[in-house]
Amino acid sequence: MIKKKSKRVVSSGKIYITATFNNTIVTITDESGKPICVGSTGMHGFTGTRKSTPYAATTTTESVLKKAMVDHNFNTADVFVKGIGPGREASLRAIKESMIEVNRIIDITPIPHNGVRPPKLRRV
Repeated sequence: MIKKKSKRVVSSGKIYITATFNNTIVTITDESGKPICVGSTGMHGFTGTRKSTPYAATTTTESVLKKAMVDHNFNTADVFVKGIGPGREASLRAIKESMIEVNRIIDITPIPHNGVRPPKLRRV
């Protein structure tokens, strides 16, 4: 007999948006960081150069938020944005349009403080 997995009720959590130049990934977690819903632009039918468009990011974010709200009764969140891709602003706009209450928006884009060592001088 197969045991049916019960749906958890998660009213508040975190939304992580990773916006690269080629893709946008949206992950919704609970307060402790366990993922509830995950979505990327490739999962929603976008391929090639269309994955990196703001429209693809908006569509992906809306569908992941809808799934979290319907399945887990998700309604308040902290938003963490990482990366500088074209889907960054579009995803935030989609979250703002949804019925989710946003507590804070935090940028967690990694910034190098000194970077790697430059190559040695070229002698000709």
